[in-house]
Amino acid sequence: MHWLMNGPRLDGLSVAEKDEEVFMRALARTFGALSALFALGSQALAQAVDSGPFNWQVNLQEAASEVAQYVDWFAWYTLAIMLAVCVFVFGLMAWCAVRFNAKRNPEPARFAHNTTVEVLWTVLPVLILVLIAVPSFRLLYGQFDPSKIYSEYNPETDKFLTVKVTGHQWYWGYEYGVDDDSKSNGITDEISFQAFMIPDEDLPENGLRNLSVDNPVVVPVDTFVRVQVTSADVIHSFAMPPFGIKIDAVPGRLNETYFKANREGLFYGQCSELCGKDHAFMPIAMRVVSKDQFQQWASQASDDIEGANQSLAQAIQQEKQNNDDKVALR
Repeated sequence: MHWLMNGPRLDGLSVAEKDEEVFMRALARTFGALSALFALGSQALAQAVDSGPFNWQVNLQEAASEVAQYVDWFAWYTLAIMLAVCVFVFGLMAWCAVRFNAKRNPEPARFAHNTTVEVLWTVLPVLILVLIAVPSFRLLYGQFDPSKIYSEYNPETDKFLTVKVTGHQWYWGYEYGVDDDSKSNGITDEISFQAFMIPDEDLPENGLRNLSVDNPVVVPVDTFVRVQVTSADVIHSFAMPPFGIKIDAVPGRLNETYFKANREGLFYGQCSELCGKDHAFMPIAMRVVSKDQFQQWASQASDDIEGANQSLAQAIQQEKQNNDDKVALR
């Protein structure tokens, strides 16, 4: 590499050889700079482990469901394929520029076609598209059919908690329906509330600007949640990157998706469809809690949503304090 970066003296070389030598040195410097940039990016990626987004984040939010994990994997998978294609194409262009320039080839070759090359540039792109299409279709169907992603899914025993989401200019409304599946998850009475973004002047100490809301959605961990999305005015889009879901909220239409959170925590999303002047100020916050905590919250939320949220926050804080005390005693 040192020879490529600095190289021997160019005295005694022909003009074509000098051009090739200068090009190879420039190429080596370019790859050296890209390697250093990749190393810095890898360090930043290793730090992206929080539940929510943070300043200067370069990676996706940490996945909190198997669907989101598949989305993350597929993103890196397609990136690797695209990177390989780009390296091959630009490498081939660079090689052709050096190997077949006018100085080295004053008399250009003349031919109409090359059967081998034509077969290769037809077959290889088809194979690449197949490599992308197979996992892509699995993800596409898996975002609506849990059996495509969750091998352990059993429609007889896995009961869905249903949450209806309605987009408004510029906030979200939520309703927990009372059906047989929801009852098995602890919903005995209908729960409905609106969630507004907390303004900067009222933001709590640990709140996230433009993401914290007054009434977060509460769901139990390790439970399939059916999300039915519509809109009361214009088109919105309900997007929760940690769960790998994004679905349009269209007036007069009920769209549906699902997720299954695999860990507890507070997770964030946003409206992802331009919907007016305050589009940037209608965040989504979802709190994933234990099944016992969810049932306690649901029993109170139908009558007093603010009181239920306060009680839940206190219970979570107390549980965290107890865990910290246990760690300190070890």
